[in-house]
Amino acid sequence: MEFSTKIESLQPSATIELNSKALELQNKGYEIVRLTAGEPDFDTPQPIINAAYQAMKEGKTKYTDNKGIKELRQKIAQYINKKYSTNYNENNVIVTNGGKQALFNSLFLITNPGDEIIVIDPSWVSYDAQIRMVGGIPVHVKTTKENNYIPEKKHLEKAITKKTKAIIINSPNNPTGVVYDKEFLSFISKLSIDHDFIILSDEVYDALVYDGDYTSMANFEESRDRTIFINSFSKTWSMTGWRVGYTIANEKIITQMAKIQSHSTSNVNTPSQYAALKALEIDNSYMVKEFKKRRDYLYAEFIKLGLTFHKPKGAFYYFIDISKYGLNDKEFCEKLLDYGLAVVPGSAFFSDGHIRLSFAASMNDLQKAVEILRKFLTDLETENV
Repeated sequence: MEFSTKIESLQPSATIELNSKALELQNKGYEIVRLTAGEPDFDTPQPIINAAYQAMKEGKTKYTDNKGIKELRQKIAQYINKKYSTNYNENNVIVTNGGKQALFNSLFLITNPGDEIIVIDPSWVSYDAQIRMVGGIPVHVKTTKENNYIPEKKHLEKAITKKTKAIIINSPNNPTGVVYDKEFLSFISKLSIDHDFIILSDEVYDALVYDGDYTSMANFEESRDRTIFINSFSKTWSMTGWRVGYTIANEKIITQMAKIQSHSTSNVNTPSQYAALKALEIDNSYMVKEFKKRRDYLYAEFIKLGLTFHKPKGAFYYFIDISKYGLNDKEFCEKLLDYGLAVVPGSAFFSDGHIRLSFAASMNDLQKAVEILRKFLTDLETENV
């Protein structure tokens, strides 16, 4: 039996694969601290759960407009307008099965065979795969920790060709936790106009920022018509399993995207849409406060351990350079798992010699993780003497 060569060439999501392996070990009775998945450990707020339950009791369990219920699209537009001083309405919004479908639909819509999509590395595991799935060519622009993982302008300009269709911007960034400043995003905005390409702005962590001000690509009116804004309820309100994301763009883009959704998934789970409607009223500041506390705890401990890393300003990850320890990142992660700590190799994010560690875990688990790391690094040093 022959399968699509595009699909056969893909690798499974490394973050999901490693999380599954860690879960399997836990189910066999091993004590494993899992810092692999990008998933808040908080329970979904009770009012959100109640809203879904109420919707089901009221019989709101049927098909909806495949773009999403009008009330939710209106409220998303109002939420973003208030946050970023935009002027969107419900016709600029489509509700999707998580941020992942929002990205896939966007790429599927804009990409013709051979089109190039610029990706800034380290990059989320699914960008490259999704670009290839829709027949595009990912063009990776490397960054370094010395530059705080912000790409040099000359490298971005060099990556642009006549085939460039879009660039993916992810801020706050997964896996580095970098938050791009206004100056850099303004440069991207101008670049997109000068070279006539689309900006896919993945901002699913925009409500998890710990230091300084946050600038969205939606803030730049001059490039707003060529910007596809992607977001999700998953990280902000701990709703990963509810699978509700959304895309905001000009009406022409949304109309075309609705055709994709009508022939693929139709509408998002109906009770989940009513849950998301309630979520937009819920203050998540207690989560942000706790994530910042965890980030700061690990920062102090990682300094003591002599680790090399960039302090994250947003999201909930540390991206740590482990190249000095004489192991490649996959070997490092495999050996670390033997000690009871599961993390993700940086090569999954197109950055060898690093590991990604999520601090979306309890303080108790983070304390255990620090102790495991301390013992592991001590043993490595002893082996290398």
